[in-house]
Amino acid sequence: MAEIWQGFLKAIELIVSLDPEVMEIAGRSLRISVTSCLLASFICIPLGSLIHFHNFRGKRAVINIIQTFFSLPTVCVGLFVFVLFSRAGPLGGLGIMFTPTAMVIGQMILITPILLGLTISALSGVSKEIVDTAISLGASSFQTTVAVLREARYAVLAAVTMGFGRAIAEVGCAIMVGGNIRGFTRVITTAISLETSKGELELSIALGIILLFLALIVNVALNRL
Repeated sequence: MAEIWQGFLKAIELIVSLDPEVMEIAGRSLRISVTSCLLASFICIPLGSLIHFHNFRGKRAVINIIQTFFSLPTVCVGLFVFVLFSRAGPLGGLGIMFTPTAMVIGQMILITPILLGLTISALSGVSKEIVDTAISLGASSFQTTVAVLREARYAVLAAVTMGFGRAIAEVGCAIMVGGNIRGFTRVITTAISLETSKGELELSIALGIILLFLALIVNVALNRL
C-alpha cells in the first residue's frame, strides 16, 4: 500500500514539475496511439459499413473471424510486423523497423479487428426502419449508409474509444517493433516495463497513473466531441 501511495505522490510530482523526459514519453505515447487509431478508423468504419450492408457468401464466417481476432495477442502482432519489416523481411528495404512508424503499423493491425467488429455490431443495432425510410425517400446507397452511421454514431464512437484504449495500453508489440529506444521509440508502457525490471516500482506506478490520466483525457474529449 505504501508503494502505491508513494507512486501516486511521485506521479503528482512528475506532472506538476513537467519532468522533460516523462512529458516526452507521454507525448510520444499519445501521438503514436492517436495516429494509429485515426488511421485504423478511416479504414475500418467504411469497411465495416461495406461488410454490414452487403450480403455475400461467407459473411457470417468473416464476422466470426473478425470477432475471434478481438483477443489477438500483442506479441503475435509484433512478431508479424517484425518479420515483415526486418532487414531480411519482404518489406525490410523500407527501413522503418525500430521506428515510431513501425509502432503505428503494429497498433493499427492490433486494433483493426476491434474497430471492424464493433462497427458492424453498431450498425446491426440500428432499426431496419431507418434504412427503409431512407430508401423510400430516394436516398442513394452512400446516403443510406451515412444516415445509419449517424444513428449509430455513439456506438461507433465507443468502438473508436475501445480501439484507442487497446492501442495506448499495449506493450508487447511496442517493444518488439519499437525497441524501447530512449528518446525515440520509448513510450509509457515500455518505460513501465523497463523501470519495473530495474526494481523502480514507485516510478512504474507513477507512469501507470499518468497513462490512465492520458487515457481519461482522450476518452472525455471523444465523448465531448
